[in-house]
Amino acid sequence: MTFSILIQIVLLGIGLSMDAFSVALTDGLTYVDINKKRSFFIAFVFGFLQAFMPLVGFWLVELVEVLVSGGGAKAGEIASIIVVWLAFALLLYIGGRMLIESIIEMKKPKEEKKERCFSIKEVVFYGFATAIDALAAGVALHADMSTTSTIWLHVSIILVITFIICLIGLFLGKQVMKFLKGKYEIAGIIGGVILILLAVWVVLSHYAGI
Repeated sequence: MTFSILIQIVLLGIGLSMDAFSVALTDGLTYVDINKKRSFFIAFVFGFLQAFMPLVGFWLVELVEVLVSGGGAKAGEIASIIVVWLAFALLLYIGGRMLIESIIEMKKPKEEKKERCFSIKEVVFYGFATAIDALAAGVALHADMSTTSTIWLHVSIILVITFIICLIGLFLGKQVMKFLKGKYEIAGIIGGVILILLAVWVVLSHYAGI
């Protein structure tokens, strides 16, 4: 393990964690009952899934190469395309629903408004949605056979980096929410827009190399 390879792993971890950071920022903005324990839970779920998905992608290509001689490269290309559009659909759905619901909430009388509260089920779903495109990273890692012995180091570093960056995102989200003085509908609109832009970025980053 050379220093340059370690730097590459760290940069990969930072790159993969940006999706999770955006959603963590949105959670910090929109959850009205976030506390330290829940913040750590959200960051761990996002970090775990962001690390687990590349591992799954890596193993899938390994399996295809065992079953079909020379089929790993082709399977990797197909998987990358599917993963990108699946991530796009999930993030667009989540962001669009949040945006629409927040706009509807703004029009309701004060006594009928519902605040957005922490939900384990929602956190796991969001974590999966942000991590699904990391499958492609696992496919890419497999293309470099030198990573076979270091795949566990890769995913461990990705987990730690994503965990830390998500905590930062949650903290920033909460600070912005304080600035908005509890206007959670506006926070929801901002969060929805962030997720929609993230969905578009996932596609652009794949096809345009952004």
